[in-house]
Amino acid sequence: MVVGQLIIAALSGFIAVALGAFGAHGLKGRLDDTMLAAFQTGVQYQFYHTFAVLAVVLVAAHFPAVTAYKWAGWLFIVGMVLFSGSLYVMALSGVKIVGAITPIGGLCLLVGWLLFAVAGFKSI
Repeated sequence: MVVGQLIIAALSGFIAVALGAFGAHGLKGRLDDTMLAAFQTGVQYQFYHTFAVLAVVLVAAHFPAVTAYKWAGWLFIVGMVLFSGSLYVMALSGVKIVGAITPIGGLCLLVGWLLFAVAGFKSI
């Protein structure tokens, strides 16, 4: 399970770099400032949570019995897909209703952080 998260984190980092470069070089002048900012926010949160998944993988390797780490990692991954993914789709398509998915992704990220904390307490 943790190896899967490691692979996903590595691919997420690659995708975040590619999308960040695409946003900085390919979307300037094509999107209005609001949509470009939304796209950049998606890239930032994807990066932050790529590192969060990597942290979970590293810590979970030392505490394999604490399953809350694995759940935190999966919530970070689902949160990235929903939060950042919805921002990417909204910015690129202009369909603003897709933004309704963003808070669900944000909630997954928040719960992931709480589970990471719970796992830390269980590791003491």
